[in-house]
Amino acid sequence: MSEGPRPVDLNTLRHTASHVLAQAVRRVFPEAKLAIGPSIDTGFYYDFEVPEFFSQDDLGVISGEMKKIVKARYKIERFELPRDQALELMKDQPYKIELIEALPDGEPISFFKQGDFVDLCAGPHVDNTGMVKAFALLSTAGAYWRGDSSKTMLCRVYGTAFGTREELDDYLKRMEEARKRDHNKLGRELEYFTTSQVIGQGLPILMPNGAKVIQILERFVEDEEEKRGYLLTKTPFMAKSDLYKISGHWQHYREGMFVIGEAGPDGDDSELLALRPMTCPFQFQVYLAKARSYRDLPLRYNETSTLFRNEASGEMHGLIRVRQFTISEGHLAVRPDQLEDEFKGCLELAIFMVKTLGLYDDVTYRFSKWDENKKDKYIGDKEQWEKVQDTMRSILDHIGIDYHEADGEAAFYGPKLDLQIKNVFGKEDTLVTIQIDFQLAQQFNMQYTDFDGKKKYPYVIHRTSIGCYERTLALLIEKYAGALPLWLSPEQVRVLPITDRVNDYGQKLLSKLRDSGLRATLDDRNEKIGYKIREAQVHKIPYMLVIGDNEVETGSVAVRSRKTGDLGTMNTDDFIKKCQTEDKERNLLV
Repeated sequence: MSEGPRPVDLNTLRHTASHVLAQAVRRVFPEAKLAIGPSIDTGFYYDFEVPEFFSQDDLGVISGEMKKIVKARYKIERFELPRDQALELMKDQPYKIELIEALPDGEPISFFKQGDFVDLCAGPHVDNTGMVKAFALLSTAGAYWRGDSSKTMLCRVYGTAFGTREELDDYLKRMEEARKRDHNKLGRELEYFTTSQVIGQGLPILMPNGAKVIQILERFVEDEEEKRGYLLTKTPFMAKSDLYKISGHWQHYREGMFVIGEAGPDGDDSELLALRPMTCPFQFQVYLAKARSYRDLPLRYNETSTLFRNEASGEMHGLIRVRQFTISEGHLAVRPDQLEDEFKGCLELAIFMVKTLGLYDDVTYRFSKWDENKKDKYIGDKEQWEKVQDTMRSILDHIGIDYHEADGEAAFYGPKLDLQIKNVFGKEDTLVTIQIDFQLAQQFNMQYTDFDGKKKYPYVIHRTSIGCYERTLALLIEKYAGALPLWLSPEQVRVLPITDRVNDYGQKLLSKLRDSGLRATLDDRNEKIGYKIREAQVHKIPYMLVIGDNEVETGSVAVRSRKTGDLGTMNTDDFIKKCQTEDKERNLLV
């Protein structure tokens, strides 16, 4: 009995699609230099060094060539070469040469051949190019070779592939819906933010709508943290290099910082200033301002912190990854016996925040650990790291959350729990982080007198409660397609007079709404009411109050909801109470 065709693994299919892409690029653009082309969660990509980045028209030509390669059904064959022959084969491909030279002596150097194309690759691949039938090229982006901003910027071509055309079509439809929700597009259309070339990349300008939403979030967070025993601080935006040398940022994070000034001719950098990438070393000075005892702990400091990080230009995207941002930052100094309860409290606060925003169903948990093979990235030794990571794992297991572990994602001073979330395109970012720091208290000599009269160092928990406000705003715009819940909407109610005769009543109604705490506006332009309603609907206003002669006579309002349409006539006071209740309860349904 003959066996049927072996099932095709989707990652294997996508990896083969990346090779088909590379083969097509080399045919159309023979000068292109090949870098790497892996499969990813959403499809695949391949990085190329080319004189000019590919345009959308170029992608169309490349896609056409890929179809020819698929139709040819080239058999895909693996072979190995000794190092000298491998280097000779790839002599015109500098990135492949670098990869070969980085391989340990004695490790097999494998290649895959399809038709006239050969690529350095560990595999695996499908049997022939004809199996890559349902694919699409999606976009291009800049990507530094090996993620290092000091190296060449390559042109990355993103694509996707599926086992069937139906699956591909379904994915492309979902991506079309994602583009409609993309905060980088929708956020600009709804006037939440803008950017300016003369200001710079990664430095978005929050417009009144965006600034109002972030103000609402900041007040919400600070009020909630105060209820939970946090003490608010306000610290400088910059400091001398001395501070960052104590914390270790100067040694381990300097490339991500904005440094002001130049070192002296003798290399003295003690007078250099740097914008802060984190607030922790600043808040530690509050702890150090006076002697502490075990009775003072836990100490919980919070701050609405503006931070500055020198993100690579290829990594920045809208409000999600920027160079200046504001974060709900906090640091807790705790005794060892308080560590688990305080960590749990930080997590409970973060979950409360994320649930209130309606984002919790999209969150996953990542336990981020150090990479013992890259010890130079961290402070502390293996024994210390293993001990605190075991402690954190025990805490997470006691709490009972479902998490996955990731090596190399820890902060340089300790492991962390990351609440991860994906944007509409499937790109994952960190929303909230909670870190256990077992070292910086010693670096700063942050002591307390314990029960036994001895001086000891506290654990420090670094945490956010809602994360980066700009990123959170971006995710909210995408989650709700711009139609934010009433309590978050920068404009909650819009008054729409039918005729000029009722404009005075409209002004009085506007004042009453604002006096009741609602964010309201009046559209008294000389336009037809249908036009005003449509425009309010486009602007995602939760409630529209249509007023005419009848409403003036009865002191009422005709209420329209952006979601359900006409709600009928209501007493003005009843409508205000309805909105106040929805606002107070932070209802997510409007």
